Amino acid sequence: DVPKIPDSRGDSDGPRRGSLCDRHCAAINNVQGDLGDLGCHLHRPRVPPATSTPSCCQQHSEEVCESCVVKTTLTAENAVEANKLSNNYKFGFKKWKSHVTARPWEDRSEIVKELYSDLNVIRGSGGSTVTCGNVLYLLLFGWWLSLLYVLVAAVMFVTVMGAPYGELCWDLAGYFLWPFGKVIQKVEVPKSHQVCEAGVGESSALLGGPTPCRWRPRCWVGTGHWLCASTIAWLCLGYPVLVVAHGLVCVTAWLLIVLIPVAKLSARASSRVLLLPPERVLIRRLRMTEVPLEGEVILCCYRAANPYYYKYAVDGINVFAVNLLPLVLVTLVLGYVDSPNHLTGSAVKFTLALLSIMPLSYYIGMAIASISAQSNFAVGAVVNATFGSITELTFYITALIKGSREGNRCYAEVVKSALTGTLVGCVLFVPGLCMVIGGIRHQEQRFNSRSAGVSSALLFLSVGGELGTGVSPGLGFPPGWVPAPCPVPAGVFAPTLFSKVYGKLVCGECHNVTQNPLGHYLCHNCHFDLMDNNGTLYYSHVQPLVYTVSILLPAAYLIGLFFTLKTHTHIYDIHISDCHMPGHHHSAVVHWSRWRALVILLLSTLCMSACADLATEHISPILTNSTISQYFIGVTVLAMVPELPEIVNGIQFALQNNLSLSIEIGNCIAVQVCMLQIPILVLFTIFYPTNFTLVFSDLHVYASMFSVVLMNYIFMDGKCDYFQGTVLVMVYFILLAVYFFAPSPSGC
Repeated sequence: DVPKIPDSRGDSDGPRRGSLCDRHCAAINNVQGDLGDLGCHLHRPRVPPATSTPSCCQQHSEEVCESCVVKTTLTAENAVEANKLSNNYKFGFKKWKSHVTARPWEDRSEIVKELYSDLNVIRGSGGSTVTCGNVLYLLLFGWWLSLLYVLVAAVMFVTVMGAPYGELCWDLAGYFLWPFGKVIQKVEVPKSHQVCEAGVGESSALLGGPTPCRWRPRCWVGTGHWLCASTIAWLCLGYPVLVVAHGLVCVTAWLLIVLIPVAKLSARASSRVLLLPPERVLIRRLRMTEVPLEGEVILCCYRAANPYYYKYAVDGINVFAVNLLPLVLVTLVLGYVDSPNHLTGSAVKFTLALLSIMPLSYYIGMAIASISAQSNFAVGAVVNATFGSITELTFYITALIKGSREGNRCYAEVVKSALTGTLVGCVLFVPGLCMVIGGIRHQEQRFNSRSAGVSSALLFLSVGGELGTGVSPGLGFPPGWVPAPCPVPAGVFAPTLFSKVYGKLVCGECHNVTQNPLGHYLCHNCHFDLMDNNGTLYYSHVQPLVYTVSILLPAAYLIGLFFTLKTHTHIYDIHISDCHMPGHHHSAVVHWSRWRALVILLLSTLCMSACADLATEHISPILTNSTISQYFIGVTVLAMVPELPEIVNGIQFALQNNLSLSIEIGNCIAVQVCMLQIPILVLFTIFYPTNFTLVFSDLHVYASMFSVVLMNYIFMDGKCDYFQGTVLVMVYFILLAVYFFAPSPSGC
């Protein structure tokens, strides 16, 4: 059902409009990107081409460009995925790349299918098995695992009764030394041949070769396999050692991610192969001319490493988040059990707590996306507004509480640095990095400048207001001299400007450099004092202004939500519909139900609070003993580490030529910092007094204003390339260098 392009000029204008529109739409066909990897397909309406004179095309080119912006239809696999895709384009909602439902197996690519295989499929000849990954397996696991099997085989031969298992271990020693291109199969032994005579072999037409006959002593009459003397000896002497070894291999290979096939190999060997009777295990080397084996294949591995395992997911959770989850448990146990720092120091605990925030941020993001996709608009909006900034707010509030208890103003300055770092990073680094990585694959990327303009306008409102002189009156400028226009801080920086204009400049010490009482003075540690005259200026003027701004900014955010989600939804030009392709009618099988997602969301938030408490508990030695400026620590580590999951989502969208969502990720975080997080911190100080005041240093003000102005300049034309992204990234690194060499803030 393709929407029609309205024709306001009659039949005579239709062919000209359609022809030129078709060419312009072909040029911007990549606005929303290829969502094939998401299981969705992008369909753009096309108008049949028609002939037109060049003069008419030139005359009406601008008008036709406006008319070709029609709704983009994104087809999803089911209604839940359709809701998730729709939420990605809504202002104020978390942008989530991964699926929240299970994708149909037939819709997946062959590469992805291979990732989830059980290593029991025999394929045709795929070339040589001597690869870098297989050699790496030999060096890391193969040689010592094979040697261990030889030692266990010797022990089993010594027991005499365990000789069948000794022979099995000898065969498995050769297999695990180089398992590639070999197959382990479970065979059925006829009852008449279950006990073989010494030196007699058995032939099987099904397998096309002799079945190895391993000597097996008779079991007691009426007993099964598990009560045989050989089995008891195996379970007591051989099996436990090999299970521990395979467990070590499995954990190590799983953590390395690219070696997950080795983890599957070890897990299947310890759970299936080693528990079978020896006479039912057949180990063979596949030949190129051999017909495929019939019967049950237990193990058949060709490659030890696969670089595509970064896409692997367990119950919808990415493998990186799964591997980092034990880190959270280690951090909590080590942090609260070893309080006196007997086992590790504060630096290690702070690093672990900070790294633990990354997987917790991922789980919170996936839980929010799952709940929003399975709920109506109102519930999704409430969940996103409540938990969208929970990661950052948890850390900030914990740091402010600790600083208030210790009477240390340094924590408040670090929180301000982290807020500024998040703002600058999401405005410059996140979109810049996405432009660079996406521009490597796509020569030029386009995005919806109208939807991006909403976030940019709100961000400009909260950071930089209207153009003005930006100087206070009465500073002694020559008559008639007008300063150059510059952005005057508004929104969150309005109290800072107010303090610069009306505050009293106080300096620590001043020296006369000319030995003349009327000459120049060199002053150090200068700041604007707002507590002059018993704090009259602050409590009567600055503090009411701070509270006023903290109320107006969330109100502006709500107006932006109402504007984009209710009255002007057409600016996104997105229409989501279910897929009706033949053979693709699938019901939604969600990874996390709403209740499960809610429980995970609450548990992740609780763990996030604990990790934030540990991070703030052990950051004090780093702030006091480090030679690096506290500004730099705040704007880099504390600001960007919690945003790493969002950065990964933005990069994945950019690689799919969907730069609109990549830009919106950074813009939405920056808007939430200014319009939600900072007002919440200010309102929190009403109920719990802290040292946090909405007065930022000059460095924070200038860095934020310059970043927002540069972002608006880059985004105004709706297209970009890797060069513009490089400019943003380079400016971000220049600002980091400024923070690195800046002196520590006062109070630290």
